[in-house]
Amino acid sequence: MSIRILVVDDSQLARKFISEFLSIDPELEIIGTAQNGQEAIELTKRLKPDLITMDISMPVMDGLLATEHIMAYQPTPILVMSNLLKSELHLSFQAISTGAVEAVEKPDFSEGISSKTTEKLIRTVKLVSNVKVITHLSGKLKRHTSSAALDKPKTRDSECNLVAIGASTGGPKVLAQILSQLPKNFSSGIVIVQHISTGFTSGLVDWLNRECPLEVKEAKSGEQIKPGLVFVAPCENHMLVTNNGRIRLNKGLPVSGNRPSVSILMSSIAKVYGKSCMGVILTGMGEDGATGMLDIKQAGGATIAQDENSSAIFGMPKAAIDAGAVDKILNADEIGQLLVNKAMRNL
Repeated sequence: MSIRILVVDDSQLARKFISEFLSIDPELEIIGTAQNGQEAIELTKRLKPDLITMDISMPVMDGLLATEHIMAYQPTPILVMSNLLKSELHLSFQAISTGAVEAVEKPDFSEGISSKTTEKLIRTVKLVSNVKVITHLSGKLKRHTSSAALDKPKTRDSECNLVAIGASTGGPKVLAQILSQLPKNFSSGIVIVQHISTGFTSGLVDWLNRECPLEVKEAKSGEQIKPGLVFVAPCENHMLVTNNGRIRLNKGLPVSGNRPSVSILMSSIAKVYGKSCMGVILTGMGEDGATGMLDIKQAGGATIAQDENSSAIFGMPKAAIDAGAVDKILNADEIGQLLVNKAMRNL
C-alpha cells in the first residue's frame, strides 16, 4: 500500500522536483500539489493524504497558518521543508509546536540534488508518515498538570546537579513542553542531544529561548555547566562533559549513525556526576540513549523515559526500557513536573 503525499510549495520548480524525487520510490505516491497554505487546507480536506510536505514561506497563507488549521481540523503528518534563513527556521519550529512532525532543509533544486540527498529525503518522508498525530486546537503548547506528576516523585534522594536529555523525531515540541515548565532558578544544569537536520540547531536554540524561561545555548567546547543553563549539542559533534564540569565537543565517528549521540553524552555524565545526575530519554526512532541511560542508572543516577502514548515514535524510550535502564515511565508533562519537584528538593 502506497504512502499518499500532498506537496505544498509556492515555487513551481520546487513542486515539480519534490514530486519527481519522491516518486522514484514505488511506495510513495504524489496525489496532489498546492502553491499556498489555503490550497493545502482545501486539498487536505478533499484528498486526505497520508503525509504533507509543507513549505513555510508562501503568499496568501504561509505554512505555519496552514499547519495550525490542518492539525486542528484534519490532523495529518506534516514534514516542513525550510530554507536555513533565521526567519524561516523560527516559523518552522513554531509549526512543530502546533503539530508538524519534523523540519528539514529544502534542497537547492536549481542545482539538482544528489542520490544520497534523495534517499535521505525518502527515508524521512516514510518515517514521518508513520508518526501518529493528534488534534491541536491552537498553535500554543498546551500545559496540563497531571495529578500523578504532582505526587512526590519516587526517584533517588540524591542531589541532582545535571540533567541529560536525549530526543529524536518529535523531540523539539516535547523539549519545549518540558523546559517551559521549569523555573528560571532551576537548580541543575541541562544538556541536550536532539537529532535534527544539519543547519537547524541554531533555529531550535532560538525557538526554545522564546518558549522557556531558562537560557538555552548551542554548546561550545570549554563552556562551564551551570544551574539553569541549557546546552544543546551542535550538529555533527558529539557532546561530553569533563571532570571539572565543562562541555567538550568532538567529531568522533557516528554511533549507530548518530552524531551527536545521546549514549555518548549520558555515559560521559555518568562517569563525572554519578548519582547526582539524571537521564531523560524522549521520543525518537532507533536505540540511541539506551546504553547511556543504563550507565547512569548503574552509577546511581535517576533515569526517566517518555511513555508510548505521548511519544511520536516509541523507539528510543522502548529500547531504554527493554534494556532495564529506566526507573520511571512518564508523559511529557509529568517529566517536566518531576524535574520541577526534584529541583525544589535541591534548593
